Formats: sequence, C-alpha cells, structure tokens
Amino acid sequence: MVAKIKTGDQVKVIRGKDRGKEGKVSRVLSNDRLIVEGVQIVKKHVRATQQGEQAGIVSVEAPIHRSNVMVVDPETKAPTRVGVVVKEEARDGKVKTVRVRVAKKSGKELADE
Repeated sequence: MVAKIKTGDQVKVIRGKDRGKEGKVSRVLSNDRLIVEGVQIVKKHVRATQQGEQAGIVSVEAPIHRSNVMVVDPETKAPTRVGVVVKEEARDGKVKTVRVRVAKKSGKELADE
C-alpha cells in the first residue's frame, strides 16, 4: 500500500486553528499523525538539564492528524486528493509494476522525496 502523504510533501491545513496555512511535512508518525513545518505551534515548558540547556518556555511543532491536511497540487497550487496509479516500468531488462501517487485535480505525478 502506498502512503498518501509522505515526508517532504507540501500540504495545506483544512481543519483546526491553523486552517489555511501551508507547510512541508517534516515527519510522518506511526499513528496517522504528521509534523508540518510552521503549523500547530505549541508552547512547551522545558526543565534545565545537566548538559547546560536553559529552562524556559519554547515553541515546538506538535503533531496534526493526517485527515486535517491535504496535499498541494504541484501544477494548480490548490489542495487536492491523492490517487494511486499502477504503471509498468522496465528496469534492468525486467518489467515491473510500480505504484505511483497522482494528484486528482491535475493528474500529475507527485514527486517522491
């Protein structure tokens, strides 16, 4: 099964307090959650450590559920759904079937990072 949203994808938030913001997916977590750059910023209280880190309040990016974001179409720059197309490619003299992610709005392939 091909993942619909991968690390490095440009996504737009469609639900929640950060609705309308765009950012790049920096991490995909195992429980259907993503960490997107510049989205879902929360304040975190940090204790001082023996390694010399200061105590205080820092801003960190919290995970957001994958159902609250949509991939941005590379051609139209609008949010789009993601489909999967099965293609046959010739590699090393053999024909292999490959699943490719495709933007539903424009039909263009989404680059895998």
